Amino acid sequence: MTNTPPLDMATYIEQMEAAGHSFSGTLIERMGIELTSVSPDYCGARMPVAGNTQPYGLLHGGASATLAETVGSFAAATHAGPGRIAVGIELNATHHRSAREGWVVAEARALHLGRTLATYEISVRTEADDGEGSLLCTARLTCLIR
Repeated sequence: MTNTPPLDMATYIEQMEAAGHSFSGTLIERMGIELTSVSPDYCGARMPVAGNTQPYGLLHGGASATLAETVGSFAAATHAGPGRIAVGIELNATHHRSAREGWVVAEARALHLGRTLATYEISVRTEADDGEGSLLCTARLTCLIR
């Protein structure tokens, strides 16, 4: 997943806008999050550390949580399918270490894909050429499907 170019999201964005949704001005846009892969059971994304730090120059824990909820929510929305939405109802995150520069990557893997709930386990790591960057955060997200 590391150093993977972002997905061509044009078709997905067109579908979202046709349903009355917009990425413009969202937190995803403000934080520089780029999706790299999306399916019902997996979603990957990356985010720059620059611009997402706390006053000590470290990646903000809230930025890691935002990235985690983003990948889980996109996977859940894909699982939900057309005409349905997925909204996060519970997120927990454990921060193991931080980053000062570069990019961080997140991967959400499905734990449960039900009719009304979807739960994902998410890891946030530093981006590394070998694909095994340092683990920064582990999270679990449960989404309600409506």
